[in-house]
Amino acid sequence: MTTHVFIVDSKTFKMHLEYLFAGTGAQDIQIDFNATSNTSLHYAIENMLVGMTADASRIRQGDNIIFYLQMKSAEKIFEGKFFGIFKAKNDWSFLDNNDGNQYLKNELGKSLTFRTLIEPVKVYAEGVTEWEALDEIKNMTSPNQMLWSLIYRKLKGNRGNTMITVYESERLCQLIRDKNGRQELNIDNKKISFDKDEQKIILTNDIVNTYTGRMEVIDILPRLIAKYNTNKAFETHLQSYIIKNIGKVTNESLDECVLGQTRNFEWLGNEVSCGVGMQRIDVMLSSVVNDQRVLIPIELKAVEADVINAKQIQRYIDWIEQYYTPNRQSDIKPVLISKKIENKRTEKYQRIIATFNDFNTRNSRRCENLKYIEYHLENNDLIFEIIEY
Repeated sequence: MTTHVFIVDSKTFKMHLEYLFAGTGAQDIQIDFNATSNTSLHYAIENMLVGMTADASRIRQGDNIIFYLQMKSAEKIFEGKFFGIFKAKNDWSFLDNNDGNQYLKNELGKSLTFRTLIEPVKVYAEGVTEWEALDEIKNMTSPNQMLWSLIYRKLKGNRGNTMITVYESERLCQLIRDKNGRQELNIDNKKISFDKDEQKIILTNDIVNTYTGRMEVIDILPRLIAKYNTNKAFETHLQSYIIKNIGKVTNESLDECVLGQTRNFEWLGNEVSCGVGMQRIDVMLSSVVNDQRVLIPIELKAVEADVINAKQIQRYIDWIEQYYTPNRQSDIKPVLISKKIENKRTEKYQRIIATFNDFNTRNSRRCENLKYIEYHLENNDLIFEIIEY
């Protein structure tokens, strides 16, 4: 079960609670590439929005949802706070486009294009301050116990929907519980709201609202295919496609190649920050196989594999060993997914394979051998295949 942290202000937070949904958006841009092959948007804008579809598609039914209320001095919110705990009602987010008919846009004061219905799980009135969650270290014995996913988010920009790891979620949820003396709100079909003056989640006797907005399915595949066929970059689209379809039996070859016989996983992340620089793991999963936790970091390429790929994945292994596995012991199974190399009888291909073998030798006691997966387009879908080398 993945935990997703949504960034809100006091106005949007109130609407999220009263209508039981979470959402993200990107200014006042209208998306024109959903379920179609064309777009009029600049490629940089398109990639930004497609990255948001990946974040949205990461959500699975039952996942935890936590809200982070941003600091805004003008609203007398003098420090950020984390509130929870809710859960996702359905798989994936849906699209409510910014076309003049977006549900609750005026009430929200902004466009929230990607939305997820939520349900209360264990809801607490008080929020945990950013200082208490990210800066307080008196009960920690090592830096790797800090909530690095949220720290990296602060350093790298305002991502509206950020996943945190299992152990980070356990720590943050416990902080919220302790802040409230472990006393949950007794919701019992009452309406949930937010009191900005008290900065607390409250219950009211008002009629509970029903969410009646549009719920368009997000489908990035037609646009991905169009870019694939015209040899244009589509790595962000590939990430979004994999994040949405992995483990859902919508692409058997993908599930078989990445997950094998165990199709379930306990955690799913995309653009997983692994350093204060710009290093990010494209996709990462945690699963349990025969009572053993397995971590699967995945490097994605919209082009053919290259000799540099093993070096990139080495960075991921180094970070995982220092920051992840000390908190949650797991076997590591690195994966590279890249475009099919048609001619494997070249010197270039042999050099690539040599880097894979060298990686495996150097990391024989640290992780399993690098799994190399190629994909190609067939019958308007991606087909994935494990390449033995």
